[in-house]
This record gives sequence, structure tokens and C-alpha cells, in this order.
Amino acid sequence: MYAVRDDFMAAANRVSDLATYCRELAERSRVASRRLAAACGESKNAFLRDAARRIRAQAGRLLEANAADIEAAPGFGLTAAQIDRLRLDAGRIESIAAGLDAVAALPDPVGEVIEGSVRPNGLEIGKVRVPLGVVFFVYESRPNVTADAAAICVKSGNSVILRGGKEAAHSSAALVEQLWLALESAGLPRDAVLWVDRRERDAVSEFLRLSEFIDLAIPRGGRALIERVTRDARMPVIKHFSGNCHVYVDAAADLHMATRIVVNAKCQRPGVCNACESLLVHRAVAESWLPEVGRALGDAGVEIRGDETVCRLVPHAVPVREEDYGTEYLDLILSARVVDSLEDAAAHINRYGSKHSDAIVTDRLAAARAFAAAVDTAAVFVNASTRFHDGGEFGLGAEIGISTDKFHARGPCGLKELTTYKYIVYGAGHIRD
Repeated sequence: MYAVRDDFMAAANRVSDLATYCRELAERSRVASRRLAAACGESKNAFLRDAARRIRAQAGRLLEANAADIEAAPGFGLTAAQIDRLRLDAGRIESIAAGLDAVAALPDPVGEVIEGSVRPNGLEIGKVRVPLGVVFFVYESRPNVTADAAAICVKSGNSVILRGGKEAAHSSAALVEQLWLALESAGLPRDAVLWVDRRERDAVSEFLRLSEFIDLAIPRGGRALIERVTRDARMPVIKHFSGNCHVYVDAAADLHMATRIVVNAKCQRPGVCNACESLLVHRAVAESWLPEVGRALGDAGVEIRGDETVCRLVPHAVPVREEDYGTEYLDLILSARVVDSLEDAAAHINRYGSKHSDAIVTDRLAAARAFAAAVDTAAVFVNASTRFHDGGEFGLGAEIGISTDKFHARGPCGLKELTTYKYIVYGAGHIRD
């Protein structure tokens, strides 16, 4: 057993009462957040670069820990796609480390002057970006998310309490060990990153009650988890519901481009939230294009669930059911429908979509603009795959999740999305008459 897990377990055993355990962690995180809010950017960047170096150096240990999680995965009922998301290899470990380096290279958002003015009486009004404070992050089955969340929170001046899923417990604990060592080396509080080692389901509920210490809750996982956190939390929640993403192929689309985009959006990694789950095709191009894209998707092993026209033009398609249009498959399954207009496509997306990622393939700028205005979604892609909806791809370095909310953040939640602001007012002995 790793030393870090011995450390966790010793702490857990010292406090057998779950409510007390959770409260003590939240109090420690609050204290750490105050120190972290005042930390300089150089110290935070030193932490990130050192953590990346340590993770690369300890790749063998991380793979050993991950192997224990993979071995246990079938017992937790994980699907093949979920096990793939859980698995680490040399390439994914390098991606984790590279993500930390990328966050270190980003500008520090803390202290940024968002706007300022000088009043007629000489008062200088500044609107300055500051950390939120303490983030409670609860997530499932993704060890890389452990490092991403810690990186984004610390860089933005927030402490974080990590409540990862039991499926990735060994991998996440091994990563947290390296993060702790890097925090101490950089002179930052170790409690800036805390790991919840109590596995009781009620631990989440306990933390969600502690609004006097925790400023924000972020759930990242299945719909049931997100609905539970949203229901129970006494602090604000940034939500990421399902990724039921669409690609609409317009009457004026480059059809060769459309095939490449659809196959990539569906097949490049089908078990993730920004994979395409539904295809909409304008009737004007259905007869000529659906057989082509049907063959390409069939060759990639995709099951197509289509309406009457789709089933007529794609021999291996099966009849779609109403519930298919609202389903996030996270698998090689795609719903498909022929529509009569761009307006019909937008109406379909707004009815069945999850406000995550939706794309149009078209050569008409007017159609692209109309689609972007009509579809209520966090990210619209014009002639590009929905798979680009990602913090790293957007230049944010990494993300702590993709928000399908409209307040306080929308889309990939990077550094700035984990800040708020305060007004700082400079005077010269001003008093109000």
C-alpha cells in the first residue's frame, strides 16, 4: 500500500465520525485557501512544473496503482468505455504532466484588473479578479481529472477538496501524493489539495452542507450524481449534465467534409461528453449523402438508429425510437434524422439536446450565423468536430469541467471561470457629503 494511502487512512481512523471528518477537512481547506489567495504566481507555477516533473518520474508507480483500479473495475460494473476512460498508459501520463506544464504557462488570472475608472471626485474604482475560495469537486472514474482539477484550482488561487470515485481510488491517491510533495516544495500549503478517503456515500452530503467553508461545488460524472449534488448543495453548483451533441449537415454543405467531421465526432473517442450522439441531415442532400456516410460509419462499427428516410438509404440502420433522440450513448451508437430546414434542425436540437456541443456543416455564412443564433448550447462549431469542445483545445490549458449552465460559467471551466471579482477603491482622504 502506498504511503499516501497509509497517511489518508490514519487520518480517517482518527476521526471515526463522518460529519466531524468532513468538517475538519473543510476547515483545513478554508485556512489553506486564504494562504493560497495571497500566493505569488511564481510559487504556483513552480508547484505545477514540479508536479509535472514528479508525475513523469513516477510513471511506473502510477501505472502500478492504475493496474489495481483496472483489475477491480469489472467488480464495479464499469462498461468497456468507462474502463477505457479509467485506464492510464505512458501516453496518458505524459498528457497529464503536459497539462500541468500548460497551466503553468498560462497568465495568472488573480489580480487582473478587469476594468477601472476614475470618478469626477477623483476616486479610482478598480474591478479586480480574485479566487472563489474553496472548491468541492466530486467526480467519477477519471484519474487525469484529479491532476487537472488540482492544477486549475491552485493556479486560480483556490483550494480544492477532491472526492473522486472509488473506481479510480488507487490512481488518484498516487497522483495526489505527487501533488502534495510539489506543494510542499513550492512553499504552498499542502492542504490546498485535499483528498477525501472516506468512501461512505454520505460523505458527499456532509460536504454539501458546509457552505460556511466551501464556496463552490462542481460535480463531474453521471446525471444521477449531478442531480444529487444540485439538490443537496447549500452553495452554488457548476453543473455539467449529459453531452447529447449534434451535427447538422446543411443543404449547402461540403459533403466530403461532412463525412470526415461526422465520423470524427462520433468515432474518435465515443465514450466522452463531446462525442456526437445525433446526426441531422437536410433533405436536399439526404439521397446523395446518407449512403456515403452510412458506409463510413458502418465501417467504423457504428449502429445507426434512424427515421424512415435514414433506414431506406442506409441498409444497416435500425428504426429510431423517440427516446433515442435524447440519449447520450457514450458508445458507437448514433441517432439520425432527416429534416426539412435549418430551422427544423435547430428546433430538434433545442428540444432534445443537452446544451453542450452542437455543430453545423455548411458553405453558407448566413446559415452558419443563423444556426449559431438559434441553437441554445454552450459551444457551436461551424465546419468542425464537436470533439474540440475541450479546455485544452480552447487554449485554457485544462478544464475542471464543461458547464452547461449559463451562470456563473458556460463551456469549459478554466482559470478565469474559477474566479470572481472584488472592487478596490483608492481615495485620498475622500469623504462623502
